[in-house]
Amino acid sequence: MQYLSTRGHTSAPGFSEILLGGLAPDGGLYLPQQYPQVSHAELDSWRNLPYAVLAAAVLKKFATDIPGSDIDALTAKTYTAQVYCNSRAGEDSEQITPLRVLEASNGCKLMLQALSNGPTLAFKDMAMQLLGNLFEYTLNKQGAELNIFGATSGDTGSAAEYAMRGKKGIRVFMLSPHLKMSAFQTAQMFSLQDPNIFNIAVEGVFDDCQDMVKAVSNDLDFKAHQKIGTVNSINWARVVAQVVYYFRGYLAATSDSQQKVSFTVPSGNFGNICAGHIARMMGLPISKLVVATNENDVLHEFFQTGVYRVRKSAETLHTSSPSMDISKASNFERFIFDLLKGDAARVRALFAKVETQGGFDLSGKPGSDGDEFGKAASFGFVSGKSVHADRLKTIRDVDARFGLTVDTHTADGIKVAREQVEEGIPMIVLETALPAKFNETIREALGRDAVRPAGFENIEALPQRFDVMKPDVIAVKRYIADRTGL
Repeated sequence: MQYLSTRGHTSAPGFSEILLGGLAPDGGLYLPQQYPQVSHAELDSWRNLPYAVLAAAVLKKFATDIPGSDIDALTAKTYTAQVYCNSRAGEDSEQITPLRVLEASNGCKLMLQALSNGPTLAFKDMAMQLLGNLFEYTLNKQGAELNIFGATSGDTGSAAEYAMRGKKGIRVFMLSPHLKMSAFQTAQMFSLQDPNIFNIAVEGVFDDCQDMVKAVSNDLDFKAHQKIGTVNSINWARVVAQVVYYFRGYLAATSDSQQKVSFTVPSGNFGNICAGHIARMMGLPISKLVVATNENDVLHEFFQTGVYRVRKSAETLHTSSPSMDISKASNFERFIFDLLKGDAARVRALFAKVETQGGFDLSGKPGSDGDEFGKAASFGFVSGKSVHADRLKTIRDVDARFGLTVDTHTADGIKVAREQVEEGIPMIVLETALPAKFNETIREALGRDAVRPAGFENIEALPQRFDVMKPDVIAVKRYIADRTGL
């Protein structure tokens, strides 16, 4: 399996070569030269596999340069009931991502797939724990070290830091928008005292942080000298790890591979649902991939109109589902590459236009950049939007009817999923986090605090360690260099 850049760079690296990096040398994102296919027979043979074994089977299709026995060992080490032990009452932690029926009537079924049982109570743990073990494995093989540089709107940062803390040869430099995460999310990251963890609070929004990561990644000399890698969803290995739970959700919701399911995914950066797109391209029988946005509705606007219009920092709203407060969706480029049938020159031109003019238009209208928007539905994509009032209403409804408290982002997903559910096709909503991470809104909705798993009772009271910085690429490069000694 070799990889290509969405912008046409001529190299054809293998999985291990792109594992520790992020962007391709031309600023594009990596994709496999061909998506590996999964037949119905193979899919049925995976139906009763433990999660770790299923993860190994999927990973082996993409990481053909790593011995299969090593992949088996890495996934067995990662996906254990001891690591993913924060299941709700009545859920089986051995399942890792247990599926429950939320609503069933008139042939319509709405289901919830729990992805937040890991150490930081968010779906990012599903990929990040594997990434940490893959990084350590590869660095040990090479006798090398790595400085991870990433950006977070709330959950990626803590998941990365918990996965990498104490790992030999790895430092983590994590950007986050200053004062724009929940108190719980902030405490999860900033309370870590490990000497290989560095938290930087940027005076701006998530898109400012993300732009800084891309700028550093595009400085190839600095990136090579400082041994910079990334854990954001631009990292291909992280996306592959997320593909696994789409297969698990499908297999748990069906009895044979002739059936279809749909998935609704709360989305801001397009990474989580991009993994669903890849699973569908591999042959997983997915009917709809439903993009659920909050008030920052860049993706919803595209799937309604064909216009991708990035908002400026001042236009990006701070909402009660803050992990989706994103107006420039990094992984969207991977889908656009497929939508344009692999035309790297056009992808390069369109995303150059994003930087210079703030977006592009594929609606097919006079003066547009193309007419491919009409083909987006053939990939299963539809979308919907949820705002604060919807969030509160959904949280209250799910609590009253099912005795279940859901977080704000999952509430966005449930609201939009209810609009898209079809008779005879199970609709699976991907849970994104446990509600304790967004207690301010849970208290507003229900008049009480969210239940916290053991060990997180007083996390906000712990001492915090972080540095505040303006969105300055030169300053952040100096910050990294001063702390690596390279």
